[in-house]
Amino acid sequence: MLQKKICMLGAFSVGKTSLVRRFVESTFSDRYLTTVGVKIDKKPLQVNGRALDLILWDIAGEDEVSAIRVSYLRGSAGYLMVADGTRPVTLEVARSLQQRVEAALGPVPFVLLLNKHDLLDDWCVPDTEIAALRQSGWSVRLTSAKTGEGVEDAFAELAGRMIA
Repeated sequence: MLQKKICMLGAFSVGKTSLVRRFVESTFSDRYLTTVGVKIDKKPLQVNGRALDLILWDIAGEDEVSAIRVSYLRGSAGYLMVADGTRPVTLEVARSLQQRVEAALGPVPFVLLLNKHDLLDDWCVPDTEIAALRQSGWSVRLTSAKTGEGVEDAFAELAGRMIA
């Protein structure tokens, strides 16, 4: 069986753990638990007729005080960069992280997840900004860990790009 390590990256409280829980367990909880260090899960799936185990590294969020540990990234075949569509500053964190991750890993596949798309009344990322990210070559998915919107598709897209 083919195994691929992927990392969940982004600012604090963007929904990385909730996205993993939705993908692996098909559940959601409103209770917020801060990830300390890294939490590792595994999910088997079929991609293009091939059996694949995704080894999911849910890495603690980044802020002004706590920076991502590059050692957690080693061996990653790809990553999901997560931002909160209701907090534009998290998209800036994602842009900065992407540059540092690419410097550390080289050009590995990644997908940007703009999470919390179920909170449309609070949504702050304009369509023009999403279009600009896509124009610059980023794959962008709108997701909601709460409703499940776009979650399976985002993980499947990354998995497909990693084994292509």
